[in-house]
Amino acid sequence: MGDGDCDVKTLDGVHESETTKDVLKSKVKHCEHHGENGAIIRSTGAENGEDQNVEHVFDVSIVLPHHPYNIQVPVSLQGQIQDLRSAIVEQPGTFQYTCFHLEHSGQRINDFTDLSDVKGLAAGSKIRLIEDPYTERDARMHVVRIREIIGAAGNRVDVLNGVDAGLSLHESIAPWNGPDAGSAAKRKSAVSKSAADANPLADFKFDDLISIPTLLPRSQETTSKTIKTLGISSWNPPPPMFRQRGHLLYLQLTTNEGEQFQLTSHVSGFFVNRSSNSKFDPLPKASPKNAMAHSLLTLIQALSPSFSDAFNALLEANNKRDPLATFQLTSAIPSNPWLVSPSSFSSAAHQPDLTRTQETYLLSGAENTETLRDWNEEIQSTRELPRETVQDRVFRERLLAKIFAEFNDAAARGGALVARGEVAPLNPTESKDAQIFVYNGIFYSFGADGVGTFTSEGGDEAARIAVGKDVAGVKMVNQLDIPGLATPGTIIVDYLGKRLVAQSIVPGIFKQREPDEPQVDYGGVEGKDVVADNDAFVSTFSQVSKALKVKKHAVWDKEGKKHVLEGSVETKGLLGTDGRKYILDLYRLTPLDISWLDAYWTDGHDKKPLERNYPHRMSVLRSELIESYWRMRMSEYVKAELDKRKNGQKDVVDGDTSDQPDRESTSETADTRVDGTSDAKTNDTETAKDRGRVDISAFALSLNPDVFCGQVPQTAEEKEEWANDEREVRAVTDHLHQKIIPEFIHDLKEQEVGFPMDGQSLSRLMHKRGINVRYVGKLASLSKEGNPRLQALKRLAEQEMIARAFKHTANRYLKNLPTPMAPSCIAHLLNCLLGTRTNDSPRAQLDDDLQYLYKDADYSFADATPHGLQTDIEAQTQLRYRYTLEESWLSGIRPTQLLREIALKLGLQLVAKDYCLSSEADSRPSDLAPLTNGSAIQSSVHGHATNGVTGNGGKKKKKRNNGDSSPVSATASTILEPPHTFIPDDIVNIVPIIKDSSSKSVLAEEALEAGRISMIQNQKDLGQELLLESLSLHEQIYGILHPEVARVYHQLAMLYYTIEEKDAAVELAHKAVVISERTIGIDSDETILSYLNLSLFEHANGNTAVALACQRHALELWKIIYGPDHPDIMTTYNNAAVMLQHLKLFHESRVWFEKSHAVSEEMCGKDSISTASLAFQLAQALALDQDHKGAVNRMREAYSIFHHKLGAEDRNTKEADSWLDQLTVNAVSIAKHAKDVQAQKIRRALFTPRVTLRTQPQAPVGRSSTEGMNGRVSHSTNALDNRSIDELMKYIESSGDATRKTPTKKRKNPRSRRAGSSL
Repeated sequence: MGDGDCDVKTLDGVHESETTKDVLKSKVKHCEHHGENGAIIRSTGAENGEDQNVEHVFDVSIVLPHHPYNIQVPVSLQGQIQDLRSAIVEQPGTFQYTCFHLEHSGQRINDFTDLSDVKGLAAGSKIRLIEDPYTERDARMHVVRIREIIGAAGNRVDVLNGVDAGLSLHESIAPWNGPDAGSAAKRKSAVSKSAADANPLADFKFDDLISIPTLLPRSQETTSKTIKTLGISSWNPPPPMFRQRGHLLYLQLTTNEGEQFQLTSHVSGFFVNRSSNSKFDPLPKASPKNAMAHSLLTLIQALSPSFSDAFNALLEANNKRDPLATFQLTSAIPSNPWLVSPSSFSSAAHQPDLTRTQETYLLSGAENTETLRDWNEEIQSTRELPRETVQDRVFRERLLAKIFAEFNDAAARGGALVARGEVAPLNPTESKDAQIFVYNGIFYSFGADGVGTFTSEGGDEAARIAVGKDVAGVKMVNQLDIPGLATPGTIIVDYLGKRLVAQSIVPGIFKQREPDEPQVDYGGVEGKDVVADNDAFVSTFSQVSKALKVKKHAVWDKEGKKHVLEGSVETKGLLGTDGRKYILDLYRLTPLDISWLDAYWTDGHDKKPLERNYPHRMSVLRSELIESYWRMRMSEYVKAELDKRKNGQKDVVDGDTSDQPDRESTSETADTRVDGTSDAKTNDTETAKDRGRVDISAFALSLNPDVFCGQVPQTAEEKEEWANDEREVRAVTDHLHQKIIPEFIHDLKEQEVGFPMDGQSLSRLMHKRGINVRYVGKLASLSKEGNPRLQALKRLAEQEMIARAFKHTANRYLKNLPTPMAPSCIAHLLNCLLGTRTNDSPRAQLDDDLQYLYKDADYSFADATPHGLQTDIEAQTQLRYRYTLEESWLSGIRPTQLLREIALKLGLQLVAKDYCLSSEADSRPSDLAPLTNGSAIQSSVHGHATNGVTGNGGKKKKKRNNGDSSPVSATASTILEPPHTFIPDDIVNIVPIIKDSSSKSVLAEEALEAGRISMIQNQKDLGQELLLESLSLHEQIYGILHPEVARVYHQLAMLYYTIEEKDAAVELAHKAVVISERTIGIDSDETILSYLNLSLFEHANGNTAVALACQRHALELWKIIYGPDHPDIMTTYNNAAVMLQHLKLFHESRVWFEKSHAVSEEMCGKDSISTASLAFQLAQALALDQDHKGAVNRMREAYSIFHHKLGAEDRNTKEADSWLDQLTVNAVSIAKHAKDVQAQKIRRALFTPRVTLRTQPQAPVGRSSTEGMNGRVSHSTNALDNRSIDELMKYIESSGDATRKTPTKKRKNPRSRRAGSSL
């Protein structure tokens, strides 16, 4: 977008003008025209309707010094020179260029300017690429890039990204090669030829047998190596004499032919020198090996005859893969699977690559100064960039997202090193919990009460919670984006039982001040005893308080002196030495949950009663709850004002709150809710629509976060005000218990929203509703009634509590344990919890050599027993969630699902195999034996010595007998020791769990919300345009591979599906699946939902076989993360049945309809509308399968339920009645015909009612099935086919398509783009 094209109000969807609509339509049309080139369309124009124009994307010609000598690159004047450079070097014919500059009309172009600054640049302009002399840094970057391009870089190993990080299974499930893969008609014809023979659901089992290979990558065709090795020579770096002559690096190349070359990197390029492994002579080699080239890629091509063919084969293989599945993630931390294939971490998978150890030098230089960054200065200076125009905002938010992504990555890596003990503390004489660290310009401290700050609040437990709340508070303040207020970059790293806080270093935070000068400038200095005032912070803090509903209030220090603060006394303001105002310690932005503390907490350090022994006093209310309470009070205020108006009192019309009270949270003044016009015609229209408008400027609601925190008001007036503040906070807690939690239970019980699939989705849904996870025990208690959906909620809540209790117990053992002993600890605890069937008395498998090395370590985990661990889990569940597990809870758990929850919470990566976790293991078929990618792994039940990798037990034992064992040898065990389900070798890796404070893009969210509102208001054209604008903004700001982009792809795909743009829906859905897998998780609930919707779209597009493959994969994932009986799975079963029916697999379709109907009867009741709808569909399926008697019975059931529930005049009742009559007549005719045939009287064709039903969208977790498309809530689970029997008969006789053909205009997908150029 250009300067001043749209203001915030327009993007926020508050008002619409014809000017805005025209501009957005122009954008969409232009996007459609140039989408394949990945163009991002921007508009310019004035807000008041002056002339506007659309910046077109055009091609420029790039003149190259070598073959192919000329290429065409699409550009936009709104882009930057850096974008053009990236587009050039990513094309196959220009891979070799890294060190160059561009010239236009003989003038050099500055690499750091906008394309609009290049004079005379237009369509067809020629830009010349000029090769530049290399510097040492340029040469190092060139070597790194060429190694990546030619596939010479070996596998990387780092502490942050685990095994198979960023894995995507999409290509093996539903192959998609982008918009160039061919039309839907071609794909449809290719699939339909053998549709019945290629039914992916043919052997699907509805039981709870879990297929481990579902989570594993399929074997892929391996490509031959282009070269053997390329790295830094042992002669590097150049001595001073040769450095003076332009030598930069010395390299060593070994080609596939076996020849070894010593290369010199010179300022002019690369050449073969005279050196050997034993002789140093870096001068150019004599003919015929005197090859020289500016690019290393060109030089290798000249030296190796086989290189070109191998390189082309590599490019061809890469082109067959989806670029989204192969590109490196740079803007998000990749997801790490909790089960990994042995082929991914075996010895064969780790290839030799000497240069892998030299990459730090190549990237950072010999002094490692190029990666040292002042993170705080970068973050704050980026925040201070201009934000006046939309273009400014896009650039600023894009850079912010990049900085935060890089900071999060660096901080997480450093945090893992600190946790492993590989960074020296700044204060080694202090206790371990009080030690602080600085690494890579980032400050680290433990999330523990090392200095006694939280002694009265709960000690280490309170400190651990406080740092988590602090990160959440920083995230909220970052989202507000208040000018003049700075927050440090902050993340939490949970690793090996330790919690670390990583922060950018605030200038002046370590400065020693004068004795009488407080260490902070605003807020509590030492708790609430010493309080600092500073008027300079009032204006900025007041903006935070207003946005977060925090009341300006008084506090009193230890001397009784009154101080008026804008925030909590715990929130501090610091004036940094850089002159910026920093806000720190944001863990108390909301009040304490006094109802919880009154019930379960008591002060004192002595032994507390069991009913009042909650571990800490940091139980605060969620901001979502405050917002919900604010909306409720606002609605009450609006209703009262409207009642006054009805009584004859006229008020000033200022703000609209009746239609969208939820949106009032954006402002409390009338000026920001109207479009600046006040003509009488508009007011008359609004009056005609009966839209109530009331003045909300008089409404105010804010909460005091310091109530119930020991403050002592001095005067009677202060005490009265304080009492009022306490009553308001108690009202919020009452709102939680009396409204929010009951509504949560009701919505899940009555199928109002999608049911959570695992602990993560349950926690996310609770947080969205404003419910803290500590109330998960209450949810379980309220779900004990007989309703099947509530029983499912109870089971899921109990599983989440058990997993969290295990996490706390494991962290207690891991915290003071050496890193090499962590696998033994985790394996033993897992054996005590889930491996008792194999060995009811498991023993910790410790390495004697490691024990000897770490004599002072705490090995108390080895004393853990199954009974003791179960007792600990029961105690933790009662302590933290106030829930008592049943005595038989261990026999009622689902072991695989619980193992997954534990692995995700602790960051475990386990060997993928069938662990002997439950009695079901005995009944597993032989084809489910441990296998991974064609390699079998022996199960642990066959003995410890052969568990893990086959054939190693004897060798290890032999080494031990010979006395040749090393400290890193395999776990010591005798052959007579009873087997264990888990052994230390099963713990392949442990990755850090990260919680960051990165904010979302305000601009992109505004456009997204505007699109949603427009869809709710049934303004689909404007909604589509705004959602397209939001997608463009998301891609620009976050980059393609980011969770937020995946969610926007998902929502936009649903939109296109509703408006019959099926090709566009399919393409976006494929992208959503890949990005979700790589950034959220291959088995996350969001990924499953993406697969289900992709299946829906593929079926609608005629690709039913691909759709069924997606259904199969999603159902297998569903089994793994929940089980086969999820309350919402009946919708998926029903969709699968419809798809099978489309393939004319009528018997198979009937089986799936019967399963869907059975699940509905169990979950919803036999007399529910949902069950009746499914009985209606099942009757049709039975008729198609020639079971006419069964069809009549099922249709009669549906009719009876509809008649009883909806009445005789309801459309559904009439439809069922009509079908029942027809099926009955048909059944009688068939019976008579069978009798006649038997008597050999007549032979004639029989009537069979052919039907084709529609699929239904799967409901997202916490939302209705249609809410993701247009914001509307639908309470019906399944809809009846609204066509008559005659219409269905004509339809079936004419064609076999699953969907009706409606004439729609052909339109190219507006977001079609080449993923390579987009990335």
